[in-house]
Amino acid sequence: HNLTWESDMKLRLFAKTALPTIILAGAVTTAFAAGPPIGISPVDTGSLPSTGEEWLTVNPYRADTAGVDVWKEAVEVGASGYNQNCARCHGIEGVSGGLAPDLRYLEAEEYGDEWYAERFRSGMTQNGITKMPAFEEQLGQDAAWAIRTYIETRPDSDAMDAVSDELKALRDQMAEYANNAEGADAEALQARLTEIGEGIG
Repeated sequence: HNLTWESDMKLRLFAKTALPTIILAGAVTTAFAAGPPIGISPVDTGSLPSTGEEWLTVNPYRADTAGVDVWKEAVEVGASGYNQNCARCHGIEGVSGGLAPDLRYLEAEEYGDEWYAERFRSGMTQNGITKMPAFEEQLGQDAAWAIRTYIETRPDSDAMDAVSDELKALRDQMAEYANNAEGADAEALQARLTEIGEGIG
């Protein structure tokens, strides 16, 4: 089933790239979320399929639409794009320090896609002050949807709090198995990680 596979892949990517950062994020998020963007950094969209000229209203890079390989690449491209252009206001790993909205709480799936695309393209101005620049011209649609795809892999704080200790224990257990695989039960570990992934995905 695609959703189960996608949840599993989310957790694998999360455990590999984000877990150590999440543990420390509470201490460092505020420092990196301290002011409006100074500049916009280009995003290398690699070999992601082109989304075309006309802006879409639904994310084309989800695994159930584009396949797992494209989804995985979109997550990686989106992570880079997010860290370069969004993290300074919206927080490391999507965990906002309060300056800008926490993007993990955007409406999921297609329900939030149209709003996301409009805000990405037009930015936000309040009382004549640019709170968020318009990214359409500088970054384009492929980068926009890759960033959206990455944001969708970020678990919310409550979900993470509930499984944080267990994930740390599983991480340590897998590190031990890397040195000595005796007694390792890969299927049981995968099953539990999948279960956790479905719970926080």
